[in-house]
Amino acid sequence: MSPELPLALLPPFARSHCHGRHLRYRRRDPTEGVLVFLGRCRDEALASVLAKRGPMPLLEAAIDLVRRRTEFFKDEAAVGEVVKAVTAAKEKFDAEERLKKRAADEAQKNRLQEEVAAAAKAEEKKNVRKPNSGNGLDFDTYSWTQTLQEVTVNIPVPQGTRSRFVTCEIKKTHLKVGLKGQPPIIDGDFYQSVKTEDCFWSIEDGNFISVLLTKQNKTNWWKCMVQGEPEIDLQKVQPESSKLSELDSETRQVVEKMMFDQRQKARGLPTSDEIQKQDMLKQFMAQTHTGMQIATDTHQKATVYEHELF
Repeated sequence: MSPELPLALLPPFARSHCHGRHLRYRRRDPTEGVLVFLGRCRDEALASVLAKRGPMPLLEAAIDLVRRRTEFFKDEAAVGEVVKAVTAAKEKFDAEERLKKRAADEAQKNRLQEEVAAAAKAEEKKNVRKPNSGNGLDFDTYSWTQTLQEVTVNIPVPQGTRSRFVTCEIKKTHLKVGLKGQPPIIDGDFYQSVKTEDCFWSIEDGNFISVLLTKQNKTNWWKCMVQGEPEIDLQKVQPESSKLSELDSETRQVVEKMMFDQRQKARGLPTSDEIQKQDMLKQFMAQTHTGMQIATDTHQKATVYEHELF
């Protein structure tokens, strides 16, 4: 059993913080006595001494205590053990600093990513416009409108323009249209693919080209007609309620769901998907509560049965 170290042998600064408790050290390994000494004295005491006298006086006081009260330094390897302890502490400190730096770098990286994402979102929001009355957009050289099934593009041309003066190529994912001998008015990829066999163009009133595009996916609104152009705010799309009865059941459900979600968001209420998730969570919690109640009742019955047996 390790002998006790009387308080009278402790330095005054440590004696006042040990509250009458004796400290132990082992003669077989004096370094353990130092560790016990440092571990038993409160962190507040050590921090107070460290703040008043600095790191080296604290270490010197601990080493001097070992020199005066133990035979530690009679061992030729004593200095090496002290150096080993200091080296281990330095390595631990360096490892902690590397972890701190790594955490700081990761935090800075995350902040930069958040800033980039916020900037991109702000730029995207800046590029989002309110749709025209046909749920599309109007530009200087053309305009477009849409329903869930089709997209109509109108391109003004000089009065009296004939079809033979027009060049129009409609591909599954690309549209190129303009007047022969001139740069194309539209030349870009669609927001989504179209059914080329159900698309066509014509000259209307001799002063504009009308291009009718049939959507491949008839359950989505297009944010833009050609990729890269300004997008519309889909939250402000206004389906024509009077034509809902003309839609097939699947498309009608999609439109009604979208209209419901728009009304809910405008009122600050949950959308249909959020309501569904809330209902699923309530069902899960109810099932979990029922299962816990059954388990509790079973446990109580087993306890009563065990009590009756013994």
